[in-house]
Amino acid sequence: MAHLLLIHCPAEPGLIYKITGVLFKHGLNIVRNGEFVDRDGNYFFMRTEITGAFDAATLLEELRAALPVAASIRLTTNQPKKIVLMATKEHHCLSELLVRHEFGELNARVLAVVSNYEVLGDLTRKFNLPFHYLPHANRTREAHEAEVLAVLAQYQPDFVVLAKYMRILTSDFVAHYPNRLINIHHSFLPAFVGASPYAQAYARGVKIIGATAHFVNEQLDQGPIIAQNVIPIDHTQSAHEMAQAGRDVEKIVLARSLKMVFDEQVFVHGNKTVIFD
Repeated sequence: MAHLLLIHCPAEPGLIYKITGVLFKHGLNIVRNGEFVDRDGNYFFMRTEITGAFDAATLLEELRAALPVAASIRLTTNQPKKIVLMATKEHHCLSELLVRHEFGELNARVLAVVSNYEVLGDLTRKFNLPFHYLPHANRTREAHEAEVLAVLAQYQPDFVVLAKYMRILTSDFVAHYPNRLINIHHSFLPAFVGASPYAQAYARGVKIIGATAHFVNEQLDQGPIIAQNVIPIDHTQSAHEMAQAGRDVEKIVLARSLKMVFDEQVFVHGNKTVIFD
């Protein structure tokens, strides 16, 4: 069985030598390796796939002794992640993820879908998944979020995915899932933040539209970006036509970003990501 070794720490000379030396000592084979140094922040990242028999506790102890005190070291077998999907009314991102999940393309196990509308209930149940309808009408934002958090707590997900969940979440909610809450934004961030980005794009006369998948933080649409893509458009397309075209970009960008996150290819560092293909 292959294992993944994920390390990030302040950069210093000889880190790769020290890490691979420990792996060699334990008779381990490096199947794939990637490393990167953020020169502005003088920070080192390394993702290594290894095979062979070893004692995990001893290996980690020796790596900690060889690396800077501030090093983050994680060893994983990269098992499928447990996730809960949240959506509102639009089906395109949710249906894309449910189909990919059905055919084992996400390295994840979808546990349930949560929505503030009933619209997507029938779609969800076709995949034999629980659907939690939690209406927000006549509730304060805090009360509604408490209900959502209570449902999420039942599943203990590794990640929560906002597959077109069209409600702004409070910082208190976000704090429950630091770097574990992933959103798809129907715009090429940082342009056109917030609501109605296609109307904003149409008014501006842009020539490309896109989508951005990002981790959610306390600032609206400002979290670390995971993946982006764009498609060309022209002056003949209305804001509605732009939105229709944009849905295809959104669902592909979200699915691609989740695959990278679930395959442990993404390191979050401050408000940026380092991604190993």
